[in-house]
Amino acid sequence: MIEHRSHIEFRVPFFDVDSMHIAWHGHYAKYFELARCQLLEDLGHDYDAMAASGFSWPVVDLRVRYMRSLTFKQWVRVTATLKQWDQQLRIAYRLRDRDSGTSLARGSTLQVPVAIESGQRYPGTPAAVREALARFAERSKKAEPNR
Repeated sequence: MIEHRSHIEFRVPFFDVDSMHIAWHGHYAKYFELARCQLLEDLGHDYDAMAASGFSWPVVDLRVRYMRSLTFKQWVRVTATLKQWDQQLRIAYRLRDRDSGTSLARGSTLQVPVAIESGQRYPGTPAAVREALARFAERSKKAEPNR
């Protein structure tokens, strides 16, 4: 099975921290979103493509496990991994200090397909998502060195 994984790196900005220079816990959802957008773009089916195919993908579950505080000016690497794509998108996240590799937080989101026109949940995986994943898998196979 092809691993569907992407990452971003960022430096914790001043406007994300409190008076103790610690990132506010609510910003972690934003950091997940940044990595999720990169993952979807890398897969070839970003939010614009989702909307064009007639579906929105609202987050219906968000989980965060805080391990260490993020601090002002700290470089952070966020990895997003697509764990499930049959009838829903389950994405796992890992935040690490970019330089030391220390685990800072982990979490997950669950998104479900909703038909934009009707507002109803779609019972399955839309064809456009299946096709994008198949194209990604094919590109990944071609990029792998021969064994």
